[in-house]
Amino acid sequence: MFIGHHAAAFGAKRVAPRVSLGVLFAAAMGLDLVWPILTLAGVEHFRIAPHNTAFTPLDFYDYPITHSAAGALGWSILGALLYRAFRKPWRDAWVVGAAVFSHWVLDFVTHTRDLALWPGGPKVGLALWNHVAATVVVEAALFLGGLALYLRATTARDRIGSLALWALVLFLGIIYVMNVLSPPPPSWQAVASAALAAWLFVPWAWWIDKHRQARA
Repeated sequence: MFIGHHAAAFGAKRVAPRVSLGVLFAAAMGLDLVWPILTLAGVEHFRIAPHNTAFTPLDFYDYPITHSAAGALGWSILGALLYRAFRKPWRDAWVVGAAVFSHWVLDFVTHTRDLALWPGGPKVGLALWNHVAATVVVEAALFLGGLALYLRATTARDRIGSLALWALVLFLGIIYVMNVLSPPPPSWQAVASAALAAWLFVPWAWWIDKHRQARA
């Protein structure tokens, strides 16, 4: 799941209009923001395995800290408490926490049985990635639905609020298409290093939201 996680961030704005889109992006993508750091540090592991699934050649065989159900729940509680620590309303804090956990739920749909329920526990996954067309349709539908909710919840204050948003949507779409069509990457190190660039979407989303306002 890639743009599906961004869909969750966009859609959450409809539920919690006071929460910055940057915070929601950080929450919904949170597990994948921490994951490359732990992977490059040698704490978690994956490998390049062509034909591992029809959709991706990545074999995520060891990432219990970020992507087990128990780990995701812990990160979601931490995210909610961190947001609450800035004197934010509890309701918004729990939306942030739910956005963090939504990552595991969406991954459960797409991944094969590589998501542990807890570190060392049984692994689960519905394996949507075994079907390329279905994966693309589901993710695209989620993304368009989340974006529609965000557009219903906010309106642009100025041209930046509109142009920056559509530039982000276009950029995410291009990256997604490239991921679908590109050959297997040369190494796991290259994948993990490139994944760090996802952090850049957080300030970009924050910048967009600064130039938009909640609809009445």
